[in-house]
Amino acid sequence: MDTEKKIKVLITGAKGFVGKNLVATLEYAEDIEFFAYDIDSEKELLEKYTKECDFVVHLAGINRPQNPEEFMTGNYGFTGDLLGMLEKAGNKCPLLITSSTQAALDNPYGKSKLAAEDIIFEYGDRTGARVFVYRLPNVFGKWCRPNYNSAVATFCHNIAHGLPITVTDPEICLTLVYIDDVVAEIVRVIRESQDPNAPMTLEYRGIREVPVTHKATLGRITQLLYGFKESRKTLQVPDVSDSFEKKLYSTYLSYIPDNEYVYDLNMHCDHRGSFTEIIRTPERGQFSVNISKPGITKGEHWHHTKNEKFLVVSGKGVIRLRNVQNGEVIEFFVSGEKLQVVDIPTGYTHNIENLGDTDMVTFMWANEVFNPDVPDTYWLPVSEK
Repeated sequence: MDTEKKIKVLITGAKGFVGKNLVATLEYAEDIEFFAYDIDSEKELLEKYTKECDFVVHLAGINRPQNPEEFMTGNYGFTGDLLGMLEKAGNKCPLLITSSTQAALDNPYGKSKLAAEDIIFEYGDRTGARVFVYRLPNVFGKWCRPNYNSAVATFCHNIAHGLPITVTDPEICLTLVYIDDVVAEIVRVIRESQDPNAPMTLEYRGIREVPVTHKATLGRITQLLYGFKESRKTLQVPDVSDSFEKKLYSTYLSYIPDNEYVYDLNMHCDHRGSFTEIIRTPERGQFSVNISKPGITKGEHWHHTKNEKFLVVSGKGVIRLRNVQNGEVIEFFVSGEKLQVVDIPTGYTHNIENLGDTDMVTFMWANEVFNPDVPDTYWLPVSEK
């Protein structure tokens, strides 16, 4: 592909859910420029864009009309208008359309999407233009309108705002696709379709699917979302090794009210300073921040199994370790001016002393969440032999 020439992409439905995310991605693509078209755009612009574009991403459609007859007008009729303009301009550029899995169902919306698919395929067969028809299942992610046509968006919005949700059957299983995966697939097809040296991994005929999908019951989705809401109290974070949970958490955060982005933590304060837990995870332990006043020594204990990592990020001090089986003391002088992690191994009593004249701030990680019933913490001053 000629890297000097940008691919000109026409996007219909550019202000919709998928459109907004696609536009936000393409704004940073150095090899692609785009023409954004939506329902409030002047029709003359569409005629202009169909003459100039190298690729069409057809996202425009109707899914919540006041009159069911508008389904066919908005989904089938507008698609026909778009194809007519391309054919009039003699532009046989590739075209990608996002359809819906409901195209396989016998309802007004599904019938209109199926009709749009058929006319796209017929256009491709007649003109030789390459067409890519993607049937999307339930799409979720940021910027999706709640209380419209996405259960995930509605659940995220209502739970984040303290509103009730309705789940008729928690065992219903949804097939879902994440917005970033949809956009990534669209961008991949745009680029590969313009590059004669790139092996296309898709055939040009037939129904296609975004390669990364997820299955989850309504019960699991709502359970996770309520857990995300409570995480500010429990300090639990999602299991990011689970791809769906990671994406759902990112989606949920985008629905939190603006004035609730900040939340308080429980600071354990005394004359020595403070200790505050930030994150708790059953899989990856606990993360906390410790603040020590000048001249203060904290710690003086050891663990059988629990191990820790200390990182002083502000101030200066010394971390002392002693194997409980002998009297040798190891010292590590630490400072926020040179970030160094000090491992605290099992079987070593340890302390940390603030040697400066300002507060010393230390990030601390432990390999397990503190359990007051089994603290695995034993008092023993480092200085005692």
